Amino acid sequence: MKFTVAIDGPAAAGKGTISKAVAAHFGFAHLDTGLLYRAVGAKVLAGGDPVVAAKSLTEHDLDGDLRTQEVAQAASRVAVLPDVRAALYAFQRDFAARDGGAVLDGRDIGTVICPEAEVKLFVTASAQVRAERRFVELSEKGADVTRDAVLADVKARDKRDSERAEAPLKPARDAVIIDTTDLSIEDAVAKAVAAIDACR
Repeated sequence: MKFTVAIDGPAAAGKGTISKAVAAHFGFAHLDTGLLYRAVGAKVLAGGDPVVAAKSLTEHDLDGDLRTQEVAQAASRVAVLPDVRAALYAFQRDFAARDGGAVLDGRDIGTVICPEAEVKLFVTASAQVRAERRFVELSEKGADVTRDAVLADVKARDKRDSERAEAPLKPARDAVIIDTTDLSIEDAVAKAVAAIDACR
């Protein structure tokens, strides 16, 4: 049985948390596609060529600490490169087509990678709320950051992601919008599960 759930949205909106919960609830495989770009970004930071890194990427490269601010910024920069995106498309589409169901989360899953997905969700929240979530996450890891700096970074990433020529961040026309600004994790997951149940 093939059943694809595409979940898109900006940084720190909650799509990763929702995606993992949804995958666990339905017994679907889960792929955080942002990790693909983070893995390429990490290879570039180590001196690699972005296109070569993207073409040679394996699931093993998704292990390790790819959640640092430096890697996130590198990922956002390599994600605007058309050749990098093209190299990673096949990886994502193959994952989406696996038997047993799949949940993919990222920036362009419902619009580019899986436009025929049975369910498309777009998870968003205000920039201020997303920046506060990211600030808390980074602070708990011991990062030396300020709220103002994190907010500026969130806004810069939003601008890069939404204005890039190749696969800009935007909801698919038929996506269900879930705004998590004032939602608990439980309520956001419940909304996502309800949207998927309605299409099964």
